Amino acid sequence: MQISNKPNSLINESSPYLLQHSYNLVNWYPWCNEALKKAEKENKPIFLSIGYSSCHWCHVMEKESFNNEEVANILNENFISIKVDREEHPEIDKFYQNVHIVFNNRSGGWPLSIFMTYDLKPFFAATYIPLEKKSVRYTFPEILRAISNQYNSDKSKLTKLGDEILKYVNLLYKIENKVKIDVNVIDFFLKQTEENYDIVYGGFSSAPKFPQTSLLDTLIYIYDKTKLNKPLKMVENTLKNMSMGGFYDLVDGGFCRYSTDNIWFVPHFEKMGYDNALLSQIYLDTYQITKNELYLEIALKTIEFMIKKMQKNGLFYSSSDADTDGIEGKYYTYEYDEILKIFKNYNIDPKALSVTKEGNFKGRNILRLSSDSDRRELVPLLNELKNLRKERKYPFIDEKIITSINSMMIKSLFKAAKINEKYYILAKDCLKSLLSFLYMDGILYHCGVYNKEIKIRSFLEDYAYLVDALIEAYQFTQEEEYLKLAIKFTRDANNFFDDFWYFSMGEFKTIADVFDESYPSSASLMIMNNIKLNNYVSGEFSDVIERSIKNYSGKISKYPQYTALAVKCILEWNLQNKNILKGREL
Repeated sequence: MQISNKPNSLINESSPYLLQHSYNLVNWYPWCNEALKKAEKENKPIFLSIGYSSCHWCHVMEKESFNNEEVANILNENFISIKVDREEHPEIDKFYQNVHIVFNNRSGGWPLSIFMTYDLKPFFAATYIPLEKKSVRYTFPEILRAISNQYNSDKSKLTKLGDEILKYVNLLYKIENKVKIDVNVIDFFLKQTEENYDIVYGGFSSAPKFPQTSLLDTLIYIYDKTKLNKPLKMVENTLKNMSMGGFYDLVDGGFCRYSTDNIWFVPHFEKMGYDNALLSQIYLDTYQITKNELYLEIALKTIEFMIKKMQKNGLFYSSSDADTDGIEGKYYTYEYDEILKIFKNYNIDPKALSVTKEGNFKGRNILRLSSDSDRRELVPLLNELKNLRKERKYPFIDEKIITSINSMMIKSLFKAAKINEKYYILAKDCLKSLLSFLYMDGILYHCGVYNKEIKIRSFLEDYAYLVDALIEAYQFTQEEEYLKLAIKFTRDANNFFDDFWYFSMGEFKTIADVFDESYPSSASLMIMNNIKLNNYVSGEFSDVIERSIKNYSGKISKYPQYTALAVKCILEWNLQNKNILKGREL
């Protein structure tokens, strides 16, 4: 791997992810008019690479290809290369993830690799592309040469393909046939959820397993309103298995992005702010219902991880890396010999934490409770292992401060304050800090970095999660100022609605959907916010609620598991209108 002595155009950006690529051999540009005009002037295709700083495979592709002289020469001579931070520009990422879906008939991921004409007509889409032949037919250099040759010999063919792809991308946003949808959607939702439920290890898919917080939240809601036992059992089994270790960090607290296996053992080690905020809420809500101390312990340990590792001056950072010094999971895993003495000192069998001489992850050990382990007996030992980590280099932290993620954490703090009052002042201070940092001169911004210019305005998700946090703050404190702000921001956000919800309204206009993705749909959350606030504004939001539910009804009725928050919206709206579910009041 080589590194350039001369920086590229990313050197002037504020995004930590873009700055990581500022000394690549590839001559990167940020997403800007300069890059688009240069592609048009030089009649070159665009290579668009989208990722984020804590993404393991993004680092792999950078190391293999973006600092490889052969690849860099091909890109620099034949393409205009644009690098985008998906956390900074989620609107661009959302659009091109849909391009990937159309091109490959399956969802994408990161790094996302898009090739398109200078007038933004995409004709090839992939995720990680290896430098050398592995399990794929073509290497990255071979693909680059083939695209360059095709573009130079028959650009019109690629343009025509790009037009076709865009046509099908637009169809993804089409409003499906409207159907009558009411509380009976609960039956299909539960049926679909149970069909995908792992009765042994919890979760609602095979590997890779994601936490699917929106689905868990709706199951909790259904149990709370109907007292049906099955939804709560599915939630509890999932929460217990997720907390066994691996996916959940038994030492520092906090959850990793997802599990690569079915049992929540081997994770992708990056820790996302949104996962930890949302999962802490799920564990707190489940504790409130069951009074099982385990859920409270996991929730508070996760919140403390976010406070200690991912926060400064009341503002939370977006994510921490999976890798340390280029080695996946190095900070989180242990060599057998380095920890054997600690186990002997406490007279505990290493197998109690799944530790073996051979290791369970690339020769090292991920800590995971065995089925008969006693968590409380292991606390002193885990504290020793935490001390051992203090000597290690912590993974890179992306210090972007994002409105939506901070709002999620603020809601978690207010929920925690119901149980421990020490989080009350912190929740209020964090909310004040967020508004001071990213709400200026009547404009809400999406993200910023300390001591850098703040310029990217808010998207629908920022309004949605900020209003959600403000509603939680008002419900806990009964302070009118929070209610007034929630109503004000909801009115602002409702400008994003016109038969369906737009995710962004700026230069790159994209549509929001009701499908829950890495975190719950911003469109669905805005519907819920409107529902919760409607009585405070004398029914002013009724039209937006009714039209939203009606226009998304086709998708919700077909795919309730994947639109879980929207299902919850329908149930809550029916509750407010006093509808009945099969003789049981919601």
